[in-house]
Amino acid sequence: MFGSPAVLEIFTDAGTVRCMLAVEAALARAESRCGVIPVSAATAISEVCANVSVIDFDALAQAAVAAGNLAIPFVKQLTAAVAARDPEAARFVHWGATSQDIIDTALVLQLGEAMPSLQASLLALGNACAGLAASHRDTPMVGRTWLQHALPTTFGLKAAGWLDALRRDLCRLDAARVQASALQFGGAAGTLASLGTSAPAVARELASELKLALPALPWHAHRDRLVEVATALGMLTGSLGKMARDLSLLMQTEVAEVAEPSGPGRGGSSTMPHKRNPVGCAAVLTAAVRVPPLVATMLSGMVQEHERALGGWQAEWDTLPQIVTLAAGALRQMGEVVSGLQVDGTRMRANLDLTHGLILGEAAMLELGGRIGRLEAHHLVEHASRRAVAQGITLREALAQTLSENPAHAGLLDDATLDRLADPANYAGQSAAFADAAVQGWQAALAQRLAS
Repeated sequence: MFGSPAVLEIFTDAGTVRCMLAVEAALARAESRCGVIPVSAATAISEVCANVSVIDFDALAQAAVAAGNLAIPFVKQLTAAVAARDPEAARFVHWGATSQDIIDTALVLQLGEAMPSLQASLLALGNACAGLAASHRDTPMVGRTWLQHALPTTFGLKAAGWLDALRRDLCRLDAARVQASALQFGGAAGTLASLGTSAPAVARELASELKLALPALPWHAHRDRLVEVATALGMLTGSLGKMARDLSLLMQTEVAEVAEPSGPGRGGSSTMPHKRNPVGCAAVLTAAVRVPPLVATMLSGMVQEHERALGGWQAEWDTLPQIVTLAAGALRQMGEVVSGLQVDGTRMRANLDLTHGLILGEAAMLELGGRIGRLEAHHLVEHASRRAVAQGITLREALAQTLSENPAHAGLLDDATLDRLADPANYAGQSAAFADAAVQGWQAALAQRLAS
């Protein structure tokens, strides 16, 4: 419910072990090419690492509790599996590496597998929002501040706000993906002393094997690369939460301006057959509540001790995968909502008329202000507004009555002007232009990504 099947699979136990095996195999091949271990040993290790079934997951989980991390019992099991095939090759399993090298680099590989799925979902959602912004650039609706009617806007501008946030999220996610695609390889204390003068060559070969960037130095206790992923996904989830909050409020029975896609079994109630609940929005809002504390955990974990951490690193193990999977699930849910969103322009217009024109008081005040000054115009429109409420008439009618009562004001606004001021579509300001700008910005971002 709160994840994405493809991304969840990447972070299963099998997915984690598969990536750890991939790192060990790549390490063996890199070292053999540099003459550190025999080619025959690298071949045997690689062949054993090709099958996750060589690892007993239950035994690994139990042993990890006492060992303090997953890599120690993992290497022990892997060494035994290689020994059963080639006792000589078993001597060279995990040669020169430390537990954190394997765990961190495996996590980097998992992120590398997950990020394209997240980015694809984000692109699809952005395209759907761009479609809404373009098609509804001129669809008038109530703009709400403090949950109250404020001024007219357009639904296209509301969608454009979502779209522009997603554009920024896409840029942040692209940057985070680049930063996090870095090999972790430093040995016991980040010096690679275990490999002597062969260390630089092995590190280069290992990075090449895994298609990762080779950083200037190991980053065991410097976690900003992974925290950048966490914070980028935290902001993305917040953007999705903002969308879900807007849509769920617009779905309220009393508002009823949009609706999530319908379908068998979607959004119903166990006791109330008439209900159509915003289930997609609920899932996104759940993620938006859960992710910020997880991001805070990642930020807190950056304060680490010397060359290897005591607690801060370990706190990441469950945390970052949860952030990634929750963000992926929120993207999936919001993509389904927006791509099938039902927009009721007629209801939007009806809600604009709920206050009988009072929402356009500012427009009338500014029109009059150009003739008699802003302060006097404000008092006049305020008086007309009270009259409209008291008599149950429109602001247009009340304004015409108020103006006609004072010879100094009679004729200030003719019928054509009063009609223009009474139409919400005429007071949406730059809504259409802003919506167009957001769509153009999104398209430019897509073009730039393709070019790079």
